Amino acid sequence: MSVNILMPALSPTMEEGTLAKWLVKEGDRIQSGDLIAEIETDKATMEFEAVDEGIIGRLLVSEGSEGVKVNSPIAVILDDDEELKVSETADLVVETEQTKSEVATEEVAEIQKPSMNAVQTSSTRVFATPLARRLAREKGIDLGSISGSGPHGRIVKTDILEINVSSVDTNQESLANPVLRTNVQQASGSSITNLYADREFKEIPLNSMRKTVASRLTEAKQNIPHFYLRKEARIDELLQVRARLNAHLAEKNNKLSINDFIIKSCALALQSVPTANAIWAEDKILQLKPSDIAVAVSVEDGLFTPIIRDANTKSLSNISKEMKELADKARSKKLMPSEYQGGSFSISNLGMFGVDNFDAVINPPHGAILAVGRGLQKPIVNEDESISVANLMSLTLSVDHRVIDGALGAKLLQNITKYLEDPVLMLT
Repeated sequence: MSVNILMPALSPTMEEGTLAKWLVKEGDRIQSGDLIAEIETDKATMEFEAVDEGIIGRLLVSEGSEGVKVNSPIAVILDDDEELKVSETADLVVETEQTKSEVATEEVAEIQKPSMNAVQTSSTRVFATPLARRLAREKGIDLGSISGSGPHGRIVKTDILEINVSSVDTNQESLANPVLRTNVQQASGSSITNLYADREFKEIPLNSMRKTVASRLTEAKQNIPHFYLRKEARIDELLQVRARLNAHLAEKNNKLSINDFIIKSCALALQSVPTANAIWAEDKILQLKPSDIAVAVSVEDGLFTPIIRDANTKSLSNISKEMKELADKARSKKLMPSEYQGGSFSISNLGMFGVDNFDAVINPPHGAILAVGRGLQKPIVNEDESISVANLMSLTLSVDHRVIDGALGAKLLQNITKYLEDPVLMLT
């Protein structure tokens, strides 16, 4: 009896993913525990193990398919000497980004009146990939009039591209309706692209990470009432202490960064102001006891925020070592969900990239995020009214006003500054 292999949920919040690579092929025998595929989520690429044993009868999703819904069938396993007929898999629908576009197009077509150059529907059932169907609609091609070159005569993308037919004209009357216009834009994705039809450009498809970043940060700016607190921290003593510690750590092949001190200072400040160590949980506020600090790490195609858990209890050396390991895993997309989910506070340090100051977007459900600019030498007025030069680093605290009020946020930022300006306090 055939058994479907379903798209796994590799994290509690995963709803869809990309089938990055198959590690098996049709006809292979597998045992429970065998690695059969690599699944890419928004944060990591993870290997997927088989639960059942048998023979791979059909791979239903091709490598590189994006937006594959959790619990949708991706392959079929057969028993020994069992054959899989085309009819047994013809009705299996794997919802990917391509099929979402197809559904959206169909929804628009139901509202619009049929036009002369609309795609004709054949009375005979035609087997075609979702992408081939979408391209056929766009080019005005009747799928029933062509033969497919795919397995069992299935029409694939290449079959459509080989036919030189002009694209389907958009119904102008429908576009005048704002509701229909929105649906058409979602279905075709060409409304903005058409504005640049006469300009040279490169189209870059969104990967799952970029989609998640866009969705979460849009949600954050729309739903979180941000306010901003700014302060400059004098870091002359921090630079001296760091230099002395690194001289001792050189023998252990270790080196502390300014970011390590920032992580530790934020962790201790949250302990000093425990009511600010909180997150928004829709109908309540959760106040955390440990200081779990998320740190933004830039990678080639997006952003990760791995978490240093219990940072208030860890030494600077341990924080430095753990941060390096997490950053390396982030860049190779090997972070486990437990390493980037959770936390109550974030740090984004663009000072290392030469940025003087900036405002960061809160990473929900965190209550605040600290934006760190670079250290600059500036003239200051001392208590005796003399003028000297000091190293000053800009700090901007973005705060969720639902969780932290102005005075509480100011107190938190004052404590962060206190530890940065007197780093010996971090060593006690």
